[in-house]
Amino acid sequence: MQNFVARAMIMVPVLMFSSFAHAQTVPQSSETKEHKGLPPICQGEANRFNCASAPVEGQTDEPGVDFWGRPVTPLVNGQKSAAAPRHDISGTWQVDGIDEFGFRGILGVFGAGAMPSDGYPEHEPPYTKEGLEAYHRNKPVFGIDSVPAAQANDPLKFCDPPGFPRDDLHRLTSVQLLQTPLQVIILYPRDKHWRVIWADGRELPKDADPTWDGYSTGKWVDNTTFVVQTNGTDERTWLDNAGRPHSDALRVEERFHRVDHNHMELTVTIDDPKMYTKPWVALDKQALKLQPPDFSMSETRCSPSEMATYDSLVSTPIVK
Repeated sequence: MQNFVARAMIMVPVLMFSSFAHAQTVPQSSETKEHKGLPPICQGEANRFNCASAPVEGQTDEPGVDFWGRPVTPLVNGQKSAAAPRHDISGTWQVDGIDEFGFRGILGVFGAGAMPSDGYPEHEPPYTKEGLEAYHRNKPVFGIDSVPAAQANDPLKFCDPPGFPRDDLHRLTSVQLLQTPLQVIILYPRDKHWRVIWADGRELPKDADPTWDGYSTGKWVDNTTFVVQTNGTDERTWLDNAGRPHSDALRVEERFHRVDHNHMELTVTIDDPKMYTKPWVALDKQALKLQPPDFSMSETRCSPSEMATYDSLVSTPIVK
């Protein structure tokens, strides 16, 4: 087994339960630069490290390599991708602009990419009274209402599955899509699990038994856009890293639009009339890039024994 303490410095952000540990993965210069134009949650000395941008591919002063020293193949001027194939989203896709630990700057940490919990009013979902009460019962480590790690009640703290749509909205790094005449299967590297999307024309069940990832059906609305509807998700799961809640009435739409052969966009829309007064976009045309056939997705798993060790290292006991 890999040494846990060594892994903690790198993988704690992936487990997402310590703002301090997140800062440890960010290389610091001898002089800390002032971050201007950041959202309210990032302002002030106390939050300076919480919002330090995680390194992403391309951030380097050395030509020819990315931040981690890996070679970068420059784009050829004027080179264009081939046209998108008809009714095909298969392949391994990686989020554009993501680093190898799954971060897209502050948006990858503080909640849904299009609706981060950063203190801006326009990024607050349209809660119902019941939804706002449910949100305040959740105690996330990240976001505008974050709490210390010892007080968090995030289901991931106990190694519960992230569930859907949190699979898409928290730490989406890469996915592999497989197609058959009846199904589209999504393979996620986190905990090596998968989702089945029925594409045989069936309707969503009205009373689906709740499961971690819900029940999904999809159809092609044009030659390059595959639209998925999901219901029947387990109420114990959170929508995102910031603790946004959902009810048994949740219905999620995913829109996979293949722009061309090498590029695709994913949009995720939340519709839960018990928790929110209207549907809202949680991920807006997130860019994905097609990877080579031999691309290997990085695995992450939640280990209860390692989580217990992690808690003993970073959690401060609550004094009653």
